[in-house]
Amino acid sequence: MKLYILGSSSKGNCYLLQSEKTGEVLILEAGIKLQEVKKALNFNISSIVGCCITHEHGDHAKYVLQYLEARIPVRMSEGTMHKTIPSDYASFSPLMCEAGSRFSLGGFDIIPFDVQHDAEEPFGYLIRHEECGTVLFATDTYYLKYKFPGLNNVLIECNYSLDILNHNTDTGHISPVRRERTIKSHMSYNTCLDTLQANDLSQVNNIILIHLSDANSNESEFVTGIKAATGKNVIAAHKGMEIEFNKTPY
Repeated sequence: MKLYILGSSSKGNCYLLQSEKTGEVLILEAGIKLQEVKKALNFNISSIVGCCITHEHGDHAKYVLQYLEARIPVRMSEGTMHKTIPSDYASFSPLMCEAGSRFSLGGFDIIPFDVQHDAEEPFGYLIRHEECGTVLFATDTYYLKYKFPGLNNVLIECNYSLDILNHNTDTGHISPVRRERTIKSHMSYNTCLDTLQANDLSQVNNIILIHLSDANSNESEFVTGIKAATGKNVIAAHKGMEIEFNKTPY
């Protein structure tokens, strides 16, 4: 399995999981233009089995209509659909999914779960495939109330350091309103670390830190700290990355 990072910031989020055996592709988020996805796949979109969207905010779902027009099966919650798809949109509809209800897209088995964010009905996804094993995908949530057994790979938000956020607020670089919104909608470094340590990581191969804030994070400290605490391969996501994302490192 290959993981392609096409965007992991407030400018746009999109991740591709591509099977090395079959070539099939699962898209996570539609926060970048479909044209960029096409370029990453050498314009072979017939390999795309579907797209899962976490919530309606533009950096995650801005271009969803482009994906639907290309007849890509798109999955999202009912709440996200109501916020994302115009009521008079008469073309190809997304497929709604419910928290806790399993569905499949190609060889990917997927279970949505509810997360904590300032959106209508935001989801995270637990994804299983024979090549990458069980993958936790959790972004834009200030905490996770569930534990996830049998993880092999993790894509998890590590948005900000509370110390940096407080400093930026105290110095006037960030407004108190934005500070409160960040705390109540995004995952801090400390919460990310606590979340990881609350789960069984014994079979985890990769931990990918996603959606780092440009202003309120410290990438090197985040990666170093989580690597030291977990003993795992830890990578901070950047646009353009291609990562081996297999069930085991071998």
